[in-house]
Amino acid sequence: MLNRRSFMAAAGTSLGLTALGLPVQSLADAGLKLGKPEGFSFDSLIEQAKELARKPYHQENKLPKDVLERIDYDQHGKIIFNTDNALFKDGPGEFPVTFFHLGRYFQIPVHTHVLEKSGDEWAAKEIVYDPDYFSMPKDSPARELPKGAGFAGFRFQESRFGDQKKLDWHKNDWVAFLGASYFRAIGELYQYGLSARGIAMDVAMPNAAEEFPTFTHFYFEPPSAFANDHQVTVYALLEGPGITGAFKFIMQRTNKVLMDIDSHVFLRRDVGRLGFAPLTSMYWFSESVKQTAIDWRPEVHDSDGLALWTGNGEHIWRPLVNPPHTSASAFSDKAPRGFGLLQRDRNFDHYLDGVNYERRPSLWVEPVGDWGEGAVQLIEIPTDDEIHDNVVAFWVPSAPAQKGNAYHFQYKLHWSADEPYPTTLGRCVATRLGRGGQPGQPRPQGVRKFMVEFSGGPLKDIPFGVKPEVVLWSSSGHFSYVFAEAVPDGVPGHWRAQFDFTSDSPQPVDMRLYLKNGDQTLTETWLYQYHPF
Repeated sequence: MLNRRSFMAAAGTSLGLTALGLPVQSLADAGLKLGKPEGFSFDSLIEQAKELARKPYHQENKLPKDVLERIDYDQHGKIIFNTDNALFKDGPGEFPVTFFHLGRYFQIPVHTHVLEKSGDEWAAKEIVYDPDYFSMPKDSPARELPKGAGFAGFRFQESRFGDQKKLDWHKNDWVAFLGASYFRAIGELYQYGLSARGIAMDVAMPNAAEEFPTFTHFYFEPPSAFANDHQVTVYALLEGPGITGAFKFIMQRTNKVLMDIDSHVFLRRDVGRLGFAPLTSMYWFSESVKQTAIDWRPEVHDSDGLALWTGNGEHIWRPLVNPPHTSASAFSDKAPRGFGLLQRDRNFDHYLDGVNYERRPSLWVEPVGDWGEGAVQLIEIPTDDEIHDNVVAFWVPSAPAQKGNAYHFQYKLHWSADEPYPTTLGRCVATRLGRGGQPGQPRPQGVRKFMVEFSGGPLKDIPFGVKPEVVLWSSSGHFSYVFAEAVPDGVPGHWRAQFDFTSDSPQPVDMRLYLKNGDQTLTETWLYQYHPF
């Protein structure tokens, strides 16, 4: 389980003008030191990853661990990158790049390179680490690191030209790559939250330790000096003991963040659970299940559910849970249309916290091309605090992941307030649990009452006096007191399904529910995993 808290002027000249024969400002003159040029192309990066996969894993010489350990949380907070040294601070393009420093919690160095074009060919020059890029105390242990140590990661700052909120690029960023293969972005609500990563390997496997491969090299492609597409392109080399890979990220910043990802990965070993387009989030508790007085806030989570749009067109909503033990759920599919971890609840009063949980982005994976057969898998890990990322979702192909296998997956990531292709049916807006039975009567043991709320879509057009039919299924146990009713709040199309559930074993129970009227399906499908207690 991951700890999530210890995780140039508009008229300026640019590298991108080289091929046009116009003046170029040297990055060295701007404060950055560069290495010697080496040829580069995405195809050659793919070949490099493929060749590395044929060889045993070799980690580069480690940096002095005692020095890194002394750069703790407090020391790391005092090391600030000087934006006068930002890559592309005078262009080309809108978005300067700044860098994260190494430390106790980010000990594996990454090497960053800027691309220069000469004719039709690209050349990569490494950006050589120098402590002078950063403001830090004179006695900071970071000054003891060797020359060229590398960086921990990087981020793209907001536009040099400002946006509709006139954000100062020196103080605001919109995408960050930091730690292993993790990266994250903000949505249109201007808030970070959950993360994505390049690959997931053996998450929550009983007989294997999870592996966290690392993006070891990044390559920044200078934007065209005349482009107005609000986008940047970055290439990355991935490597770990069991895997290698080459990635291309085309990232666009408008009112949300859209990423086009082209990934090629190669296995050095068999992998029990190989997850593509993995999403990582935090869910502690919500209105569904909350222990008495566990915390003063009504809800604490970065995401409240997993949304699925299946290959056959079904829209599914699976509320997240904080299980008593690590749980893995698989949703089999063929050629999925999309999936994502969403934050649907946008009401501040449901969180009452200044860390803006109500503004955390939703993250949607849109496959490009046919992904074939497999399953979206959801891993939920118990937690008793908000500092841990305890939820992971990803796509797992149906064929075994064996040594020597090669994979090519393309997809889009939508960092936004909502999923990009929402259903036209009624959407699930709340899941509430309570004691079963009827008011004024003894409450039976082992019986749980469920209230599942839906809103919108054809629910708004149900004739007066007509009640939807509740369609229910469970993997075990039985239902009673099943009916639907309009929520008495005066909001058209706001309905809830109510039922009591009696379990007949202590094992987790999978449930399925939707509302219909005759032959008409009224809502998306609600799935839930209930842990009897």
